[in-house]
Amino acid sequence: MSARSRRTFRELVTLPEGAVPLAESALLMACEEYPQLEISPYLDKLDQIADFVRPKVTSSSSPLDTIDALNDVLFGVVGFRGNTDNYEDPRNSFLNDVLERRVGIPITLSAVYLEVARRISFPISGVGMPGHFLVKYADRTQEIFLDPFNAGQILSKEDCAQRFAEMFGAEREFSERMLAIASPRQMLFRMLNNLKTIYMKAQAYEKSLAMVDMMLMTDPEAVEQYRDRGILEVQLRRFHDAVKDFERYVQGAPDSKDRPQVEEHLKDLRRIRAMMD
Repeated sequence: MSARSRRTFRELVTLPEGAVPLAESALLMACEEYPQLEISPYLDKLDQIADFVRPKVTSSSSPLDTIDALNDVLFGVVGFRGNTDNYEDPRNSFLNDVLERRVGIPITLSAVYLEVARRISFPISGVGMPGHFLVKYADRTQEIFLDPFNAGQILSKEDCAQRFAEMFGAEREFSERMLAIASPRQMLFRMLNNLKTIYMKAQAYEKSLAMVDMMLMTDPEAVEQYRDRGILEVQLRRFHDAVKDFERYVQGAPDSKDRPQVEEHLKDLRRIRAMMD
């Protein structure tokens, strides 16, 4: 990502809540992998998809009618689908790739769904259920959950709880708080975290570090990310930077369970830094 792209990303994700543009920010995030990426053609793609949906919706359309129209275009005409064959492919997390390949994971397909719905003035929101991102429509009389990873399948709260149980079993107890609305900023943070995890598994430390950098732009109060950035900086032999980040973590999370281990790392790193100075 160029310095200009990062600067623009930071400017967008630090806008007031509700003003963060999801698609533009997600495409700037993808500039980390694709430095020459042009954003406007992908925004045009979203506009074009919305243009297919708009004639299918009238002033008398019910919410379910509008959902049917969105699902028909997104999953029938355009052909978006969940990538069940290679879920951890990083391309599933980059919005430009998702729009080109028409495959993705729950959160990026939800981003597409949200952006197309916004363009036809249909009010839906992201739902940050652990393990499987969803979207929902809600008004005074009803709440409809949708699963863009599974062709916009309509779910009840009970269906969501069942899906959660299938993913986590008895390890975690489901709570309706897990169906809270997720803001664009929270979605971007989660998308970056997905990529960070993928790159960590692949020992692609530079790429993982870039994801953490952007996570901290998105949420500077995510204290554990300073610890994780310090760990990555040690792997990359950036010991001075690692000391700063571990210090920030210890100060910001004084009651953390791993504080003793981090303080031991700090002692070792300070000795290394003293030898290097």
